[in-house]
Order: sequence, then C-alpha cells, then structure tokens
Amino acid sequence: MLPSQSYVNITFFQPHSFLMIGIPGLEAVHGWISIPFSSMYTVALTGNCLILLAVGRTPTLHQPMYYFLSMLALTDVGLTLSTLPTTLAVLWFDRRLIGFNACLVQMFFLHSFSVVESSVLLAMSFDRFVAISNPLRYAAILTNNVIIRIGLAIVARATLSLFPGPFLLKRLNFCPGNNLLSHSFCFHADIMKRACADITVNILYGLYVVLSTVGVDSLLIVLSYTLILHTVMGLASPRERVRALNTCVSHILAVLIFYIPVIGVSMIHRFGRHLPHIVHALIAYVYLVVPPVLNPIIYSVKSKPIREAMFRMLREKRQG
Repeated sequence: MLPSQSYVNITFFQPHSFLMIGIPGLEAVHGWISIPFSSMYTVALTGNCLILLAVGRTPTLHQPMYYFLSMLALTDVGLTLSTLPTTLAVLWFDRRLIGFNACLVQMFFLHSFSVVESSVLLAMSFDRFVAISNPLRYAAILTNNVIIRIGLAIVARATLSLFPGPFLLKRLNFCPGNNLLSHSFCFHADIMKRACADITVNILYGLYVVLSTVGVDSLLIVLSYTLILHTVMGLASPRERVRALNTCVSHILAVLIFYIPVIGVSMIHRFGRHLPHIVHALIAYVYLVVPPVLNPIIYSVKSKPIREAMFRMLREKRQG
C-alpha cells in the first residue's frame, strides 16, 4: 500500500507555471502589434466607463434599458481587465510565464465574465420584448427591485457554473515540459489539453457549461425576437413598426458581435486542431477584445440619450 501511494505521489505532476504566446509566427513584430492592442484596450475601458458614468450621473437615464446597458458595460470592463495584463505583458515585455494558480484564476474570471455577458444580452432582449409588447406596463414590470434580482441571478449563475472548473483542472496529472499555451491568456480548453490524464470529465463539463449558458441564452434570445417580430407585425402603422424595430438594432448588433466569435472559438477548439495556430489566436482575440471595443461605440452612435449624456460629461470635464 505504501509503495503504491509513493508511486502515485511521484508520478503526479502539475507545472509550476505555463508559458503563454502572443501571435504565433509574428513574435518579431510584437512591439508593433502591441500598438493596436493597446489602442483597443484603451477604447474599451474608456468607452465603457463613460457609459457607466453617463448613466449614473444622468437622472433621465435611470430606466431599465440603460440599467441593463450599464451591466453590459461593467461586464465588458471586467472582460477587458481579465486579459489585458497578460496580453500586454507578452506583447510589450515578452513576459510569457504565468503561475499555475494564477492561470486558473484568470481562466475563472475570463469565462465568468463571458457567461455574464451572455446573460446580460438575454436580459436586454427580455427588456426589449417587454418594452415593445407591453409598453404601458414596462416600468411596472421592470422595477428597480426586479432589475437588481436579475443582476444578482446573473452573477450567481456565472459563479456557480464556473466554480468547479479550476478544481477539475487541479486534479489532473500534467505532462512535464508540456506547458505551452496557445494564447496570451488562459482558456479552460487550452489548459486541459496540456494534461497527460483522461480529460473526459473536463470535456463534458465544458460542453455542459457552454450549452447551459451560451446555448440556452442564444435560443431564448431568438425566441424573444420571434415574439418581438410577431408583436411588431401586428402594429397598424409602418412607421410604428420601423420605430419599434429601430430600438432593437443596437442590441441585435451586440448579440451578433458576441455570439459569432463565441461560436467560432468553440468550434475551433473542438474541431479545428488542423488549423494554423495563428487562426486560433486571432479568433480568440476577436472574441475577447472586439465586443468590449464595439459595444460602447454602437450604443453611443445608435442611442441619442447616451450620446448626449457622454458629450455633456466631456464638456463639463473640459470646462472644469
């Protein structure tokens, strides 16, 4: 019994750290590549923080639609901050090592914010459905208490869904010398492939999380818009139809910007092993960097109240 235990202890191995990469094949120009990445991170943080401040400081924006937009902006800030330190460390300073436990922490927050973003987009589709199908009771249905409960449910759902992930990875036996990741941040699918053990449980867990969160959310969003279209088609005036649908354009764009890269990342990690590493890297960067950059731009362009509130704040800052 004792020799067997000793053998298990000796053969079980977990790396002290993982080695991250930037964009494969373009290591010589990482310094130049860091310029657009730094610009995108700056735009993402500045734009989303401006939306949070605009909604917080403008009483006329204290409405359900803009509360959900604030949730989306806050989630985008969290998603950006989850990848920014390691990505810029790799591109700027070629600091590629990340500790094993630090990698698991980053993975947890990265995937958690992704699940939160998916849930917030679902909540926003429900908001649009209520606003269009039952406008007279809109404020009575989506009260502040209801919105707070939705927000808490979203956070609880993401936390409970992703909490087992790090522990399922901690139990795995990893191969010595096989600690090179495919990105400049930590993905669950990427880490588990470095193990020398049976990862069936991890694969099934990852599939369950994707289907029970992003999968379910995407189906419910499609259902919401099916009901919205049914309601809009029942409106008598073509002008009213266009006006109703126009309130959904920003959200539809946000949904497409988020879900298309999510589907791409999921498909590539499962079926695209033969693809060049640079394709994996670029799809992952599109998934994590582009939505936080474009969401504030879309909503500031399409939403006049948000745009005016942001410009008002910038003018006040200049005058102050």
